[in-house]
Amino acid sequence: MNKFKFLGVAFLASVSVAQAQDINQAKKAIDAEQFESAKSTLKSIIKTNPAEGAAFFLLGNVYLEQNIADSAKMVYQKGLSAKEHAQLNNIGLGQIDLDNGDLMAAKAKFELAKKEMKKKDFEEYVYIARAYMNASKPDYKAAIATLNLAKERSGQEAQVQLAFGDAFYGEKNQNEAYAAYRNAFQANNSLIRAKMQLGVLLKGAKAYTEAVAAYNDVIAISPNYGPVYRELAETYYYWAANVPGRYDQYIKEALTYYEKYMALTDYSLASRMRHADFLILAKDYKALEVEANKMKEIDAVNPRIYRYLGYAAYENGNVDLAIKSLNDFIGIPTNKVIAQDYLYLGLAKIKKGTSADGATIDATLFNEGIGFIKKAVEMEAYVANDLNEISTKLYGQKLYKEAAAILEIAVTNPDSKNYLIDNFYLGTSIYFANANLASEKQDQVALQKADTALGNLIAGSPTTHDAYLYRARVNSLLGKPEMMIQYYEEFAKVVTESGADELAKSSTKAKLVEAYNTIAANSASAKAKEYFAKTLAIDPANKFATESLKSLK
Repeated sequence: MNKFKFLGVAFLASVSVAQAQDINQAKKAIDAEQFESAKSTLKSIIKTNPAEGAAFFLLGNVYLEQNIADSAKMVYQKGLSAKEHAQLNNIGLGQIDLDNGDLMAAKAKFELAKKEMKKKDFEEYVYIARAYMNASKPDYKAAIATLNLAKERSGQEAQVQLAFGDAFYGEKNQNEAYAAYRNAFQANNSLIRAKMQLGVLLKGAKAYTEAVAAYNDVIAISPNYGPVYRELAETYYYWAANVPGRYDQYIKEALTYYEKYMALTDYSLASRMRHADFLILAKDYKALEVEANKMKEIDAVNPRIYRYLGYAAYENGNVDLAIKSLNDFIGIPTNKVIAQDYLYLGLAKIKKGTSADGATIDATLFNEGIGFIKKAVEMEAYVANDLNEISTKLYGQKLYKEAAAILEIAVTNPDSKNYLIDNFYLGTSIYFANANLASEKQDQVALQKADTALGNLIAGSPTTHDAYLYRARVNSLLGKPEMMIQYYEEFAKVVTESGADELAKSSTKAKLVEAYNTIAANSASAKAKEYFAKTLAIDPANKFATESLKSLK
């Protein structure tokens, strides 16, 4: 989830009382994540008093918050010409430099801002620290070092302590973050965000019950503070993911709280996009489609909308719209394409190329889809987690070769939560794809991959019976009788060690008969007699074992 970052603003003694009230109003709107309201207030201030550089700075911050960097840069540059507090805009421009990876340019601009500081000023240090934290690649150490300079001048100031809390939280220093947030709220009990962040710490520690209680304390003080409902939504989302038995209940809670958050903030395009991102996490694709179409009404040319339309269309069964929308999005060179974009396009191509009953496959569409899925996993390895569902469906349709093509990509990430089961399905899908073919038509390279996949499963889960069984079968197809016998023997050993309940199952008995008969048929006389006898102990009427023993006598 993208965290909503903001820069606080200090009251500036040199502005008029009315102007200070307007700046304060904008500050409160930013803190409450009412960004459209803040923009309206700040634009009004700039229109009536273009000499106030702080208004330009805050407006630029809002644009950055909404990922509109070009507008932010333009506003900051205009703010440099203001008569008052123009230096703050160098901090905003410095953050843009950080986002672009130009640390030297950023530091130079920060130094320009600091040159204008008076002996007791500290706000610039707070803003610079937040620029380091809010950058696309946050540098929390640099933020803490800068905040230590602010601490020397006004260490107990609430905004300084709040910024320390955020920096320590970013550094995963829970104890220091807690102390800083507590100090910030004690210094200014109207600073609701500091109290809310105490709940955020609990959420990060997976103490979900305690986090919800902390948020309810915030609501008791300020029931219309929108960000706390966003945090509640995120908390219930993570809670749902960690307690599968209550997934539906908690996801419903999460979505309800996010709607409350939207109602208390705004329904701008940027807010709707944040909502859409959350709907993707919550897998509410019907709502995502509705939201995407509402965004299209607001700004039909915004390319990011095509991403949401594409995801929703795929999940809601409209593959043609999914392919068109995602092609439209990916085809714009200036768009920042992410792994999920390629994943969804690949899945849509495969779905379009596969008949509902699995009887026919369009090889061109399927291979195009595999190419996009490979690209997605190359960009972000965790995408492998999302391949289990489609591969399992193909496997169930007995499209074993096609399932194997996807599973082969999935197992490239050993950290995937489905790594072991994906290896099982990869090994067995390759086996089934080749088992009924004449030996000269069998894919020996693929069968070797199957052997490797089943070996990965055995290494990770050595008591999985069928891993040994199928590895024996695969080695039979590979023409390796010694390895085949070894894995049948290991299968029999693992099953026997599982206990009487497992041995009593008819399916297990049938597999043991297969193992014993195959070992016997590929062994010298003495060992053959031993294993045929084991078969007859399980299945006294087994014809193959009975007749084979007669011939051995």
